[in-house]
Amino acid sequence: MTFDSLRFDADGLIPGLVQSRTGELRMMAWLNREALRLTLDTGFVTFWSRSRQALWVKGESSGNRLKLVQIRPDCDADALLIVADPEGPSCHRGTESCFDGEPWPATLPWLGRLEALLKSRKASADLNGSYTQKLFAQGVDRIAKKVVEEAGEVILAAKNDDREAFLGEAADLLFHLDLLLLERGASLLEVVEVLHHRHADRSGGPA
Repeated sequence: MTFDSLRFDADGLIPGLVQSRTGELRMMAWLNREALRLTLDTGFVTFWSRSRQALWVKGESSGNRLKLVQIRPDCDADALLIVADPEGPSCHRGTESCFDGEPWPATLPWLGRLEALLKSRKASADLNGSYTQKLFAQGVDRIAKKVVEEAGEVILAAKNDDREAFLGEAADLLFHLDLLLLERGASLLEVVEVLHHRHADRSGGPA
């Protein structure tokens, strides 16, 4: 991507939609050429404030920065999709997204929010705490045992042709698998990336 290929408006600005790697739309703000240059140079998303007429690094005061992953222009090169890893809430109201309001529907990006919650439970692991905190406090062996148990329950529910039980047990398995991933310093996103790379290698290009 080069600056010359982008179509800034009459004020020298271009809109930037920020999305997390889990697919959740976080916020929208404006960039000029200098903000875009700083974003690329520093690795943290920088915008142009139209009200203050000044550059601002997202999270410079709150600490809730946006760590850049990738920037892609749209088909007309007059808008940017900014993929970033949020270091905390992205809205000035303290919410994860500026597009909050009604509860988010049960879509795949919601798993990112669940994983963030589980990470906080891991940080406060306690044998006398919540179910999740207790599992983290008991360590990898206990969590791995739960994954095996839940996998067995999934198989039994599938063989019994009980859709409701099958989905419930699959949810339990995914939940405990995520706990195990976090316990070993990994994440669901990394598993998705492995699947993506495998598909790309076999198909000769990204999905």
